[in-house]
Amino acid sequence: MLQIPRWRVIVVALVCLIGAIYAVPSFLSRDFADSLPRWAPRQQVTLGLDLQGGSHLLLEVDFQAVIRDRIRNIEDGIRASMRQARIAISPPQADGTSGVTVRIRDPAQLEAARNALRDLDRTAQLVSGPDQTIALRFNEQALLEERRRAVSQSVEIVRRRIDETGARDPTIQVQGQDRILVQLPGVRDPERIKGLLGRTAKLNFHLLDTQNTPADVAAGRAPGSIVLPGDRDAGGGPQQYVVLRRINVAGERLTDAQPGQNGQTGEWIVNFTFDGAGSRQFADTTRENVGRPLAIVLDNKVISAPVIREPILGGRGQISGSFTAATASDLAVLLRAGALPAPLTVIEERTVGPDLGADSIRAGAIAISIGFVLIAVLIVAGYGLFGMIANVALILNILFTLSIMAMIDATLTLPGLAGMVLGLAMSVDANVLVYERMREEAAAGRSPFPAVDVAFQRAFITILDSNLTTLIAAVFLYAFASGPVRGFAVTLAIGIICSMFTAVTVTRMLIVGWLFWRRPKQLPI
Repeated sequence: MLQIPRWRVIVVALVCLIGAIYAVPSFLSRDFADSLPRWAPRQQVTLGLDLQGGSHLLLEVDFQAVIRDRIRNIEDGIRASMRQARIAISPPQADGTSGVTVRIRDPAQLEAARNALRDLDRTAQLVSGPDQTIALRFNEQALLEERRRAVSQSVEIVRRRIDETGARDPTIQVQGQDRILVQLPGVRDPERIKGLLGRTAKLNFHLLDTQNTPADVAAGRAPGSIVLPGDRDAGGGPQQYVVLRRINVAGERLTDAQPGQNGQTGEWIVNFTFDGAGSRQFADTTRENVGRPLAIVLDNKVISAPVIREPILGGRGQISGSFTAATASDLAVLLRAGALPAPLTVIEERTVGPDLGADSIRAGAIAISIGFVLIAVLIVAGYGLFGMIANVALILNILFTLSIMAMIDATLTLPGLAGMVLGLAMSVDANVLVYERMREEAAAGRSPFPAVDVAFQRAFITILDSNLTTLIAAVFLYAFASGPVRGFAVTLAIGIICSMFTAVTVTRMLIVGWLFWRRPKQLPI
């Protein structure tokens, strides 16, 4: 029936108005859009890397480093638990990345050793071997879960670090088992981003071992100590520190870190703040070790080793070193974001210049404009007044596509522009099906009102079938493809959904309104 309720007309008009309003910010500069009133929509279509320029990084999580850290922790735990239980052992030996083996010297203490080792790592399996050895073997399922956890934690910390830099509209997502894709539209300095993401930023506080030398550690005479590098000494060589292996305060206890300057010397420093538990640990460490050096270790490198002059009870401290304003700011960013569970390696890097992006936008805009003009001219030439109504629907289709992409925060890429052009063609196809059906009904002798009614009813099934088929293809493209192909699928799917509304509902409403207004004797088609 051609009778359209007034409420439906009002709803369609409101939808068209809202769609047009939400599309407007995408045609404005970002600064101007941000200055709009709070009640006005500000969302813009996010331009992808290939349109805006920026940095593309593919990072790989070094999971083997996680296993090595876990093995070291188990070795330290074995030594501590055996010492506490007074069980004589040979030095624990790592079995590659599959676990740790320890030999119990006294056979009578085997059962006691097993009981003491059982609580070290609940995910590891105790396996008895020859010559009074006990092995802690890693469970494959537990390793898989740990890999997933390491990747998810890395993604979250990468996101925090990038957010701290002020980058807008970043894309951070997992690829495969242990890779992270980072795309930063508009970023012109990829080296700084690589520096921020490539550092593990694991900060810990250790007491210096003042009774042993690096030679003692190398000879095995100081099992509770390790040698860590520092800045270069007076002779230009790397300075070495002997620090106790035990961590007095872990960097995980930091709640804030900010760059600053020393009021007396003017040198750049990093001020840090601990949480409640960290404040207590830091206070206990400084109270019990006045006069001893405390090493501040970042990624297994001593960046400072000040002597504790007095207890520090406020949960605040500072890190000094050879910092500039930029390096102090970057270190503060790393500490605020937290340490990565494993190192990240850049295995693919790509930088797209803004000029190339501008050329892509210009080429895409020209392609859409030429496509729209050709479609508009041809459909007006073929269908006259009804062709002009179809052009109104085409304009609404473009506006709706942009507004929906802005509202769902979708990214428009160069293939996405191709999807928009194809969406326009699909939209006009629906109008062509309806109009050709009108011609057939008019040629069969029907008057304008029945011809229009029958044309929309009978063409709708064909339009639905063709659009649904393409929509299913777009869904599968999005589900199984990646990168630019997904951008094409998104814009194509949105364009198809919008065309079902504009080419059927809006066009029908405009044509019916014209029919009741002019009441023609024959269709001008």
